[in-house]
Amino acid sequence: MKTLDLIRDLLRHMEWADAIVWQAVLGSANATTDDVTKTRVHHIHMVQRAFLNVWQETPHSVNAGSDLDLVGLAMWGREYHGLLREYVGTLTEADLNKPTVLPWAKFLTKKLGRDPDAASFGETMVQVSVHSTYHRGQINARLRELGSEPPLTDFIAWIWIGKPSAEWPSATD
Repeated sequence: MKTLDLIRDLLRHMEWADAIVWQAVLGSANATTDDVTKTRVHHIHMVQRAFLNVWQETPHSVNAGSDLDLVGLAMWGREYHGLLREYVGTLTEADLNKPTVLPWAKFLTKKLGRDPDAASFGETMVQVSVHSTYHRGQINARLRELGSEPPLTDFIAWIWIGKPSAEWPSATD
């Protein structure tokens, strides 16, 4: 398997998993009124967009999406995934090795005790997927705390069920 194929699968899985988490969030009366849940789903999509903006060399605001309600955030997330699919379709294996400077990396210097090493473009694409997975886990834990059954979002489960496309909640149409 080529690296780009794996990254495309990770990003397709990310959309599928985001969509089923959104189904669970919007299907839970407790989650739809929960500020913690809203903050977490906003963070996922804000960071996803921040990386896409870096890759496309376009400006990004750390407040992007903060004025949206929960349904608006779900629609914003769905829109992002369409933009990402279009963008990823233009990439080649050679693109993955380009050094990619993340504007916020310098903020980690103090925490790391040194300047961060450069990341490759491909590594930043993997980061978006794993970062989103981490925060979907937090949302799923929150759904359980709020009395809902969280969806299964594991990458391997997605493979086992045939790598289906995302099914976004009808509220995002």
